[in-house]
Amino acid sequence: MGNRFICMTKKDAKDVGSKSKKMNRSQRKMLAEEEYLHRQALSMALQQHQLSQRFEGSMSRRIGSTSSRRRNLPDSVLNNKQDREVQENIKIKKFVLIHGEGFGAWCWYKTVALLEESGLLPVAFDLKGSGIDLTDISKVTALAEYSKPLADYLEKLPEDEKVILVGHSIGGACISYAMEHYSQKISKAIFLCATMVTDGQKPFDVFADQLGSAEQFMQESKFLIHGNGKEKPPTGFMFEKELMKGLYFNQSPTKDIALAMASMRPCPLGPIMERLTLSPEKYGSGRRFYIQTLDDHALSPDVQEKLVRENPPEGVFKIKGSDHCPFLSKPQSLHKILVEIAQIP
Repeated sequence: MGNRFICMTKKDAKDVGSKSKKMNRSQRKMLAEEEYLHRQALSMALQQHQLSQRFEGSMSRRIGSTSSRRRNLPDSVLNNKQDREVQENIKIKKFVLIHGEGFGAWCWYKTVALLEESGLLPVAFDLKGSGIDLTDISKVTALAEYSKPLADYLEKLPEDEKVILVGHSIGGACISYAMEHYSQKISKAIFLCATMVTDGQKPFDVFADQLGSAEQFMQESKFLIHGNGKEKPPTGFMFEKELMKGLYFNQSPTKDIALAMASMRPCPLGPIMERLTLSPEKYGSGRRFYIQTLDDHALSPDVQEKLVRENPPEGVFKIKGSDHCPFLSKPQSLHKILVEIAQIP
């Protein structure tokens, strides 16, 4: 009986040891993955700092240079022959990519690489108080200030040069503002699951079905930031991380979500509560296109359909299986549509 007990103990000890090894391997794998994600986010932040000198002063931040990332991407969606055809068919090759609320130039890194591989010329900015722009968001109270990096870039363009604007989410308000003030510099404007508002509307109005009225949000939301003190009106907002994951990244890869969680910043409130003045002569005469995201939890497909119906653009494109961030969840589908729109005469 005693020997039998000893044998069972040895067997149990062996089983426990085996389970312990498996557990240690699992823990090591998890820690390694966390360390990798941390390094990825840190690398992206450092890269942004290094590349911020591509344009004079602090006017803008650009993510660029495909060469350092090409080996990390899937095979190019276009072969050399297709690349040549694309370059021949596209007259306007400069894409200006404008991020949405809380994001920065970093979010476009896949799109920038794919566009560059196709021989196109993408530029991605940090808007004021976003990305690695250190402006205090409590000082960013108007859409003109928030959009200043874009305005500065367009002002410096040669008179005979035009660009294609792409605005994501609240960035749609920025490209609408640009269309009104710099219409002669814009060839096409692409609204990517974005706030494509009409004259007199606030960008926030687009989200009213999900967040309630602007007045209610300003009074009751638990996501508000009071940069000037609790007794003063709120200056910004930022969703909690878990809510943000469900709203923005429900189809995005885990590693990109980790990068986003390390990089998202509060959004200034003033610009999205401002009523836009858009004239038929300037904004109304511009060429607008809309890209809908059909698995979007932040700006539902129904709301996007309503925007298109009430303010019809020249063309509408749809990305199946995309969350609110197709540049992360469906980068190749997004790239294909951007190239297709660029080729429209």
